[in-house]
Amino acid sequence: MQILNFDDVSLIYNSTKGETHALDEVNFSVDKGEFVAIVGPSGCGKTTILSLISALIKPSSGTISIDGKKVTAPSGDTGYMLQSDKLFEWLTIEKNVMLGLKIQKKLTPDNIDYAHSLLDKYGLSEFKKHYPNQLSGGMRQRAALIRTLAFKPKLLLLDEPFSALDFQTRLAVCDDVHSIIKTEGASALLVTHDIAEAVAIADRVIVLSNRPAKVKSIFSIDINKDTPLGKREDARFSEFFEKILKELK
Repeated sequence: MQILNFDDVSLIYNSTKGETHALDEVNFSVDKGEFVAIVGPSGCGKTTILSLISALIKPSSGTISIDGKKVTAPSGDTGYMLQSDKLFEWLTIEKNVMLGLKIQKKLTPDNIDYAHSLLDKYGLSEFKKHYPNQLSGGMRQRAALIRTLAFKPKLLLLDEPFSALDFQTRLAVCDDVHSIIKTEGASALLVTHDIAEAVAIADRVIVLSNRPAKVKSIFSIDINKDTPLGKREDARFSEFFEKILKELK
């Protein structure tokens, strides 16, 4: 079952300098429970795709739908994870996690219980009264993900959420995030410039062309390992990396 569908989506920006053709008839989908990554040349419009899904901007033509419903305005159907965790330093971890529910007006007893269960399940329960500056980078990202999952969005959008971390922490957090998303049965779309990261974490990798971006190719990452680290250790990992790199070149 498709949770996200892009059907011939094009985007043209208009400015005083003229028209900029950003996307050209982009077609792809994300299935329920699937983790998909998008890679492409710098400036090709990867983050623009996330903005379109969130209805922060509207396509010039084509249709975007989530769970069969056309996207026309921002809604609680999507949850967004940015390049930094965006935790508020003056709020405790518990209050940070509840903030999304409060903004979405979904601060119900059931959702509060679910948020607390996520904190407990993923090792942050004992830190819920701590402040963000008392947590490691990995724990902060875990808290940010739990905040996003708490209001049960239909689709998670991840905009290079590991890019601010050092390499060693990045590997561990990537495993963490992948495990949480898969355990909770969430559907996710990741934008990244890191080919290795895309191959390690995704079920499928979509490769975009230069601007105006089209879908150049799609790779099913059929490496039978449960974790991103496990995938990196598999012999086929480098094969997928080289194929995608070749497409980008």
